[in-house]
Amino acid sequence: MAFVHKNMITKKDLYKEIPHLTHSQEVRIRFNETDAMGIVWHGNYISYFEDGRESFGRAHGISYPEILAAGFTTPIVKSSCEHKLSLRYGDVIRVDTTFVNTPAAKIIFKYKIFNSQNDLVCTGETTQVFLDKDGNLQLNNPPFYANWKSKMELE
Repeated sequence: MAFVHKNMITKKDLYKEIPHLTHSQEVRIRFNETDAMGIVWHGNYISYFEDGRESFGRAHGISYPEILAAGFTTPIVKSSCEHKLSLRYGDVIRVDTTFVNTPAAKIIFKYKIFNSQNDLVCTGETTQVFLDKDGNLQLNNPPFYANWKSKMELE
């Protein structure tokens, strides 16, 4: 049994989902997103995460155009997706995108996809890092992002 000091800060303490920074986006499943069995191809779930991320950014003032205007890009360096139920052509889904606060120079989102019966279909997570205009990885939060976090009361 490992000893854990009561004042010890764990990684879990540094990465916290911020429930009030959750945004929902509805998406209708298109025919071209399904396979020969009529089921949504697994790779499309990452696109649904992107739909949620873009909608979150527009709603909360941290969209891709705003990031680009500040001189940065935010490529995804990690993604995960856990499938629970299948989706089919014509289904209307809800993508809930939640911001995860961290002191590190990265943006983390968690996703939950629900079908029209409100059943949890899929969960996932993405991690994005900051690159400057020359493609250099930023090890500290860029000023525009630090300002955004401050505005969101995420010190």
